[in-house]
Amino acid sequence: MAGVGKILKQAQRMQKRIEEAQAALADETIEISHGGGAIKIVINGHSEVRAISFDPEFLKEDKTSIEQALLAALNEATAKAKTLHQSKMSAATEGFALPSF
Repeated sequence: MAGVGKILKQAQRMQKRIEEAQAALADETIEISHGGGAIKIVINGHSEVRAISFDPEFLKEDKTSIEQALLAALNEATAKAKTLHQSKMSAATEGFALPSF
């Protein structure tokens, strides 16, 4: 049963790396500029939007254009956050393999 102890130690190391990655993702920020700088979004690695700002000139546009641009910017920001999240989690779990029985 020595293999079980080794697996448990690996799992503990992996859990610690996951916790560290989660903490790092909370502090990591991604800045998105959309529409030539008309909309700026700051989002963290957990896809939590931290800030949104608009160019005052852009706000003079029609409501539909603003809504569409905001939606596109938010989708871009969350996609980048998701990619960052997946990358950090993959790195945290790298090398952990369950033995075949």
